[in-house]
Amino acid sequence: MQWLHTLHQAVDRLAMTPGIRQLGRRRHARRFLRNTDENLFLGVFDSFDAAAAAAPRTGKLGYDNDDSANLPYTSAIAPRDYPAMFWLGKSFTEGLHSVFDLGGHIGVKYYAFRRALSYPAALRWTVCDVPAVVARGRELALARAPEGRLLFTSDHHAATDHEVLFASGSLQYLPFTLAELLQRLPRLPRRLVINGTPIHESRAFFTLNSIGCAFCPYRVQARETFVSDILALGYAKRDDWENTAKALTLPFQAGYDVPHYSGFCFDLP
Repeated sequence: MQWLHTLHQAVDRLAMTPGIRQLGRRRHARRFLRNTDENLFLGVFDSFDAAAAAAPRTGKLGYDNDDSANLPYTSAIAPRDYPAMFWLGKSFTEGLHSVFDLGGHIGVKYYAFRRALSYPAALRWTVCDVPAVVARGRELALARAPEGRLLFTSDHHAATDHEVLFASGSLQYLPFTLAELLQRLPRLPRRLVINGTPIHESRAFFTLNSIGCAFCPYRVQARETFVSDILALGYAKRDDWENTAKALTLPFQAGYDVPHYSGFCFDLP
C-alpha cells in the first residue's frame, strides 16, 4: 500500500537525522558493552590490532580464558553444517584420515559429526585452538572421546601433518589469514574445507565482536582476494556455498553488512 511505503520512507529519513542517529549509536554501544548472551558487532577497523585496542577494558579479550573455554555447546548438527560435512565424509571415503580442525574449540564438530558420519578407524582429528580452550577440550575428551581419535594442540603449524584442514566459524578470529598460514607450512594439506566464514563481496575489514563473555577482533575478507590467495598456492576450488542462516549486521556502517556467511572446498590437484 502506498501509504505504508510512504510511512517507511519517513521513518528511514528520521533514523538518518544526526540527532536520532547519534542516539542510536549510543544505545547500541551500551548494548554491546553490557551484552551477555548475544552475538554483536561494533565499529570498522583497518587491522586486527586496531580492533583489539578498541575493545572495552571492562571485559576479557579473545577466547584464551576460562569463560570462553566453558561456553556451552550442542552436539546437534545445524543445517549450515551439511555442505562441510559432505566434504569431510567424502574425504574419509577417499582415504584421507587426518583432519586439522582450525579453531575447533573443544571439538564441537567432532562430537556433532560423529552422529552422522562413519569415522575411519584410523582417524586422527586434531583441534587447534588457544591454550585455555585446548586445556578444557583435553579434559572433556577423557570421558567423551576415550577412543583417542580427538587430539588437541595450540600449534598452527601442525596443520602440515594433516591431509584435511577444516575451519568452521573460526577464520574470522585469527590474527592471520588462511593463505598466510598455509604459506608458512612446509607441506600443504590436500584438502581445505571452510565453513561459516564472513566473506564480503568487495570489502576487507575488521570489526569488534562481543560474544557475551569476551570481546574479539573479527576479520571479514573480500571474496575475490580470499579465493585468489588460496588458488595462488596451487589449490583448485571444488565447491562453494552460502550459509544463509548466518549473517553479520554492522549497525551504523553502511555497506559493511554480510547478508550470508560462506563455505568452500579447495583441493590440491
